[in-house]
Amino acid sequence: MRPRAARRDRYLGGVRSFACGHCGSLVFFENTICLRCSTPLRFDSDRLSLVAMDEGAQWVDCANRQLAGCNWLADRQGVLCRSCRLTRTRPNTADAAGLEAFVVAERAKRRVLVQLLELGLPGIREGSLAFDLLSSAERPVTTGHADGVITIDLAESDDARREARRAQLGEPYRTMLGHLRHELGHYMQPLLIVSEEVSAACRQLFGDDRVDYGEALERHYTEGPPADWQDRYVSAYATMHPWEDWAETFAHYLHITDTLETAGEFGVIVEGPRAVADDSLATVPRVNLGEHEFATILESWLPLTYALNAINRSMGREDLYPFALAPAVVKKLSFVHERVLQVGESRSSPPRGPSPPLAQRQATRPAPT
Repeated sequence: MRPRAARRDRYLGGVRSFACGHCGSLVFFENTICLRCSTPLRFDSDRLSLVAMDEGAQWVDCANRQLAGCNWLADRQGVLCRSCRLTRTRPNTADAAGLEAFVVAERAKRRVLVQLLELGLPGIREGSLAFDLLSSAERPVTTGHADGVITIDLAESDDARREARRAQLGEPYRTMLGHLRHELGHYMQPLLIVSEEVSAACRQLFGDDRVDYGEALERHYTEGPPADWQDRYVSAYATMHPWEDWAETFAHYLHITDTLETAGEFGVIVEGPRAVADDSLATVPRVNLGEHEFATILESWLPLTYALNAINRSMGREDLYPFALAPAVVKKLSFVHERVLQVGESRSSPPRGPSPPLAQRQATRPAPT
């Protein structure tokens, strides 16, 4: 019997809502079983669908099913799934704390990989991309990207430690998913900037990436961001170097499209507040965002963030979306949107553009001392 897929439409990218292929109940991307009908569920990375394993169905779990809590299907018994194969280093089995953090990191990695696969972006395969998920309990670990290898400090999975770092660096937002999206932004930059013409357009918006990275890094941590950084950048860290500006903007683009499409899938509608005289806050989050310019996407995104922030404040929490998108930032996000759509639509032969020198790319987002 062929496993039946949970209902899933085609979108611009992201992990949204799923329904059990057996009973139709709401299930989540991380589920291994439907809580209503007890049907086993697994994620099929070829179909990008959560599938119901009805009675009689045959399936093979990822070899990391127990170790990493992975719910993806594998090609054959005893091998890793498409996502877990990309992890080349993990904590050893004697490191209980490290393995607990490893589970959190792998969960976030699966989510962002699905978004990139949905986007149709190149390079998401073994041999091109790899992850080192390392514990900093015994030695320092620098989160960063170098030549297709993304290194993640698993300490970022600890809420208290991550919040302390966020406050120390003055960051409005810091999550494991955010780190992965940022580092994947570095990885994707040479895959999306595929010609001299596109490179020139990128430098016009983000700055000249040929500026010495080491000097820029030292200057940033000595002097900090410029006073007017919010007029031109999505974050203070983006001011450090054009590569970091690109990575922060790319990560933010993934935040926006994934969250907005999740809202659209769940039918979230923002129509208030009633005191507003015009309809500037009225929106229906749109699906099939690839059909729209980024300015159209923002027409749905901004009202949604207003509502989410108001809800958080009602619970006595900080804003869920603590960002303000200046016109210059919107132009950068629009550029990323155009590159994602163009490369995603024409990836029959994944192109590679000029890559920043390896020696300069190794120290991406060092942990504070």
